[in-house]
Amino acid sequence: MSGICEGRVAIITGAGGGLGAAHARVLAAEGASVVVNDINEAAAAEVVAEITAAGGKAVVNTSDITNYDDSLNAVKQAIDSFGDLHAVINNAGINRDRMFASLSEADWDQVISVHLKGHFCIASHAVQYWRHQSKLGNPVSGRLVNTTSGAGLQGSVGQSNYAAAKAGMMGFTRSLA
Repeated sequence: MSGICEGRVAIITGAGGGLGAAHARVLAAEGASVVVNDINEAAAAEVVAEITAAGGKAVVNTSDITNYDDSLNAVKQAIDSFGDLHAVINNAGINRDRMFASLSEADWDQVISVHLKGHFCIASHAVQYWRHQSKLGNPVSGRLVNTTSGAGLQGSVGQSNYAAAKAGMMGFTRSLA
């Protein structure tokens, strides 16, 4: 690996498995200190153990990203543990697959909450931190990466809630950019 992320600090949501865990492993291998955020503490701890066994730096974070106040704890932990924050990779996501006629309000709300509100909450805290650092005259090099899906572009049978959330993520990302 090239060490391209040496000295950088990243929070990765949904990093207890799948794509989020892969992001965490690669960033750590490239030198980043990683906050592995997942509501599944055991899964997050397993990813952290893999990273630290390979010589990387990582900590477990179980903040609920869909809760504005609790999601601040992930940002605080990054700063307290590693001294700064340079990137948030919003990867957390869930599915509640149902044909639209069978989709409940709870299924809709849960998916929209994780994909849209969760991404907003942690991004909001990160951006506020970066803005504060800039006002103090400190150099800021912040990055937000939001994971989306082709379902947001094309729709997906049995996933109207997921497709709507992913399309919303594209609009959110374009607006922030």
